[in-house]
Amino acid sequence: FLEQPAFAVTQSMDVMNQMAGYSAEALYDSLELMKDYSDEKWQRVEALEDIVEKYEDELGTYLAKVSGKELAEEDSKRVSNGLHCIGDLERISDHALAIAEIYAKMHKEEMVFSDKAMAELNLYSNAVYEIMSMTCKALNEDDMKIAKRIEPLEEVINGLNATIKKQHIKRLQKGKCTIEQGFVLSDISMNLERVSDHCSNIAGCIIEIAHHSLDMHEYLSHIKKDDASFKEHYEDYLAKYPLVEG
Repeated sequence: FLEQPAFAVTQSMDVMNQMAGYSAEALYDSLELMKDYSDEKWQRVEALEDIVEKYEDELGTYLAKVSGKELAEEDSKRVSNGLHCIGDLERISDHALAIAEIYAKMHKEEMVFSDKAMAELNLYSNAVYEIMSMTCKALNEDDMKIAKRIEPLEEVINGLNATIKKQHIKRLQKGKCTIEQGFVLSDISMNLERVSDHCSNIAGCIIEIAHHSLDMHEYLSHIKKDDASFKEHYEDYLAKYPLVEG
């Protein structure tokens, strides 16, 4: 389709949505390992990560070829942002694999978290599951309204990450968990937080395309300070994923 660049761009975006689906599957499967570990599911995450990596390589090469063609301004922007998005999607699958590897190690070593830590991690995982689901939907439907809800949830996820770390330190000081458990919990938390960062990047690309010449850094600074809908969504997610220090 390289001789029909506009059609090639459309086809490429469809393939990118397929890639997003595989990346999301890898993440969802990795999160399920916390509650119900199985070697089969762990191997599935590994296989999905490999698929996503191949998508990035082949789709990235193709988009680079398309970018060399004569494109309308909007299509050129879609190609440029598409290259960014596939990088984020591949990194999400990397983090999914890292999470799966952590749970595999925990299973092998028969390591378990306290009920309190598990409850916190479960809440955190649910928030990350939702932001990934929204990101795929926004990407698939090219929906800016959904994309605008991602940043408020990402802010809440940042708060969850910070609170979980504080809670662990308190449990460590009280002798309710070990340093090794803390390192493992920190690794899981870091990977989850990175997933939400990549979702935020993808949402930013969708919003950039909709607003053409919009500067994303300026936009994000504005909505966090002055946008009523951002504050409303943020409060909604804060209520949905409450993690109180105690």
